[in-house]
Amino acid sequence: MKLIKKGAEADIYQITWNNNNAIFKIRKIKNYRNSLLDSKIRKQRTLKESQILSQVKSFGIPTPLVYFVNLKKSLIIMQEIPGKPVNDLSESKIVELSKEIGKLVGLLHKNGVMHGDLTTSNFILFQNTVYVIDFGLSQNSIKPEDHAVDLRLIKEILNSAHAKIMEPAWKNFLIGYKSIVGNANYVKITKLVLDIESRGRYAAVV
Repeated sequence: MKLIKKGAEADIYQITWNNNNAIFKIRKIKNYRNSLLDSKIRKQRTLKESQILSQVKSFGIPTPLVYFVNLKKSLIIMQEIPGKPVNDLSESKIVELSKEIGKLVGLLHKNGVMHGDLTTSNFILFQNTVYVIDFGLSQNSIKPEDHAVDLRLIKEILNSAHAKIMEPAWKNFLIGYKSIVGNANYVKITKLVLDIESRGRYAAVV
């Protein structure tokens, strides 16, 4: 078992499961929380993540297969996608893929799912397909405000981690997103993104 990521919420390991490379994700005990509450939260988030990973496949979203879930230990074993995270690709490739990423996020939102952690490292390119990973903070929501929070985060990531290509990448993302959610929802949600930014330090024009 090889540790590949230590996160605030969970640790992620690379393992072998039934002769396949797999990802082992276990949520950490938070000692600052009441132990019963902590156990309940970790169980709920583990269950929600495993459910949404499977649910979004029906929308046509490529995601890892879930192999095994243990709610008592708050762990999930899932398929490892052996591709490359989008944030590790060339700038031109990121710009190119931004339209496809926008379409995938549009499909999530159109079907009432908020991802909750939209970063370029949570999209993996494998065999010309973009996979969406890490639904640990996801939730079922049809609220435009929640969808706007998703968009503001990916915009913020593009602005900070990919500043040189932010404008063309964001433009392509919005083209893909709009093609799925439709003009009325697009206008409503992007206006909310502006509202969020105007309340914080991310003042920019969509």
